[in-house]
Amino acid sequence: MTQSPDVLFARLLDIMRRLRGPAGCPWDREQTRISLKPYLIEETYEVLEAIETGAPEALREELGDLLFQVVFHAEIAAERREFTMAELLGGLVDKMVSRHPHVFADASVDTPGQALAQWEAIKQREAEARGRRRSVIDGVPRALPALIRAQRIQSKAARVHFDWPDATAAWTKVEEEMREAAAALAGGERARLADELGDVLFSLVNVARLSSLDAEDVLQAAVEKFRRRFTTMEDDLNASGKSVASVSPEELERSWEAAKAQERSR
Repeated sequence: MTQSPDVLFARLLDIMRRLRGPAGCPWDREQTRISLKPYLIEETYEVLEAIETGAPEALREELGDLLFQVVFHAEIAAERREFTMAELLGGLVDKMVSRHPHVFADASVDTPGQALAQWEAIKQREAEARGRRRSVIDGVPRALPALIRAQRIQSKAARVHFDWPDATAAWTKVEEEMREAAAALAGGERARLADELGDVLFSLVNVARLSSLDAEDVLQAAVEKFRRRFTTMEDDLNASGKSVASVSPEELERSWEAAKAQERSR
């Protein structure tokens, strides 16, 4: 008979305590918050990859691995007498209830946009109650990949109507920034070029966002396309007894165009 989630969760917490205990696993016992950071990031990206593949079995497994990281960090906090898993869950439950008064109280919203605006307003009141000023664009971790962070911050600014009217208008800013980057490149101004290229990328994210595209996904697709074409080029050259390192730039270009043509024909 399948066990209930609460029983299984209690068992998971017990397993974590045993792994960290005196008779537990040497590797698990030596881990710290800092040493676990790469695994937390890795498991998060594996969840994202499972979502992209659309395989439920893979998603189930990767979500489990990510949950284990949360349990691991909670156990470390309990050992340090900072907070317990019960306190973690209690805070989360209270937060979800308080930020959804249209579900758990008598507030009313009709659209996703209204629900989001209400959520942000409640977060603002919570910050003020703690004596802290909260910016409209707060809450986007610096550790996020730059494209994701840019798109999230732009989206937050757009909620208070600080935005371009549409993607076409945003593209004019891209063209302006590209001209400034070109001038910096021509002048050999490395520091200025870095600044201007950053502005170009940030402006391109605006265009993607206003076109209902995810900038990170768009770039990932471009990277994957390059990878496919490059490996096709390598395979073709290897089949004729050559390599990408041994042929001339001109032959590399011809092979690249041939790889592109192959992909289009498929």
